[in-house]
Amino acid sequence: MSQIQASAQFAQTDDNTYRHITWRLMPLLLISYIFAHLDRINIGFAKLQMSTDLQFSDTVYGLGAGLFFIAYAMFGVPANLILDKLGPRRWISLMMVTWGLLSTGMLLIDSANGFYALRFGLGVAEAGFFPGILVYLFRWFPAGRRASITALFTIAVPMAGVIGGPVSGWILEHMQGTAGLKGWQWMFLLEGLPVVALGLVIMARLDDRIEDARWLSDAQKQAITQALAGEEARKQISSWRGIFSNGQVWLLVAVYFAVMLAVNTLAFWMPALIHSSGIARDSQVGLLTAIPYLAGCFFMIAVGRSSDHLKERRWHLCVPILMCALGLTLTGLQPQSPLLVMVGLVIAGMGASTALPMFWQLPPAYLNSAILAPGIALISSLGSVAAFVAPYLIGWMRDNTNSASLALYLLSLMITLGALLVLRTPSTVVNPR
Repeated sequence: MSQIQASAQFAQTDDNTYRHITWRLMPLLLISYIFAHLDRINIGFAKLQMSTDLQFSDTVYGLGAGLFFIAYAMFGVPANLILDKLGPRRWISLMMVTWGLLSTGMLLIDSANGFYALRFGLGVAEAGFFPGILVYLFRWFPAGRRASITALFTIAVPMAGVIGGPVSGWILEHMQGTAGLKGWQWMFLLEGLPVVALGLVIMARLDDRIEDARWLSDAQKQAITQALAGEEARKQISSWRGIFSNGQVWLLVAVYFAVMLAVNTLAFWMPALIHSSGIARDSQVGLLTAIPYLAGCFFMIAVGRSSDHLKERRWHLCVPILMCALGLTLTGLQPQSPLLVMVGLVIAGMGASTALPMFWQLPPAYLNSAILAPGIALISSLGSVAAFVAPYLIGWMRDNTNSASLALYLLSLMITLGALLVLRTPSTVVNPR
C-alpha cells in the first residue's frame, strides 16, 4: 500500500470515528440546549401578556430578564469547577433538573420581586450548562473539527427560535384561560417540565470521559487522546495567573461581550420589535420570529464548515458580528415598517446565530486542558454581563423615549467595535494547523 493510500485510509477511519462520536453525543446535547435557550427566549414571548397582567413596565421586564445573566456571570466559574469535580454526567443532569423546576415555577409569579427572584435563580441553575458543554465537547474533538461541531451544537439557539416562536405564540393565544391559567403560565409549564425529564436522560446516557465510552474501541480512544495531546504543547495559558495576566483573554472577553449583545437583543426583544411594527396577533408574531432563526440555522452550519475547511477563524467571526450590527441598525430605522424590521432582524439573526459558535473557536487556542474549564467559564461569565445590558437598555429607552431605535443604534455601535477587536487576535494562534 502506498503512503498516499495509507494516509487516505487513516483519514477515512478518523472521519468514521468522529462521525460515530457525533451521532452518539450530539442529538441529546442538542435537544438539551434547545430547551436551555427556549428557557431564555420564552420570557420574550411571555412579555406580550405577562407585562399587561402583572402591570410590569418595560424597565421592570428588562431588569428581570437581565438578572438571569447577572447570576449567570456570578456563578459560571464555580459551576465549571464543580463540573470537573463531579463529572459532566452528574453535574449537567443536576443543573437541568433544577432549572426545569424553576422555569416551571415561573407560572406562579405575581409580583416584580417574585419575577426578579426566579429569574436570578434560573441564572444560577443554568450558569454552568453552556460553558460546561463546550468544555465537554472540546475534550472529545480536536481543533480542526471544532467549528463544525460547535456550530452543530449551537444550532440549538436558532432552532429554539424556529420551534419556540410558533409554539410559544400558539400557547399564548390558544391556551389562554384553560384550567384557569393564563397563556403565559401554560407556556412556562409546558416548556419547563420536559427539561426535568431530559436531565434524567443525561444521567443515564452521557459518558464523562473518552475512556468511559464502551462504544469506542481501544484504538479509537488512543487515536483521539493522541490528537488532543498533540495540541497542548502549542497553548500559551496553563494557570489561573495566566488567564488574568494575558491581554488576549481580556480581548476575548470584550469580543464575547459584543456577541452576547447581539444574541440577547434578539432573544429578549425580537417579539416586541415585531409586535411594535404593527403585527398584532401573538401567533403571527411567533411565526415571524422563526424566520430570522431559520435563516441563522443554515448560515451558521455553512460558515462552520467553511471555517474548518479553510482553517480560518477571524474573518469567519468578524463578518457575522458586523452583519448583526447592520441588521439591528436597519431595524431601528423604520420601527413601524414590518418589512424593514423583518429584513433587519433576518440579517441580525443570521449574524448573531453564527457569531456564537465561531467565537468559541478562539479561547481553546490559548487555554490548555488543565485550565480550560475555569477559563471558558470566566470568559463566558464576564462576557455575559452584556446579556443584562441589552434587555435593560432597550427597556429603559422604550419607557423614556417611546422607541427602541436609539438603543438599537447604540448596541450596533458596541457590536461593531467588538467585531473590529476580532482582527486584533493573531491568526497564527487562533487558526487551526
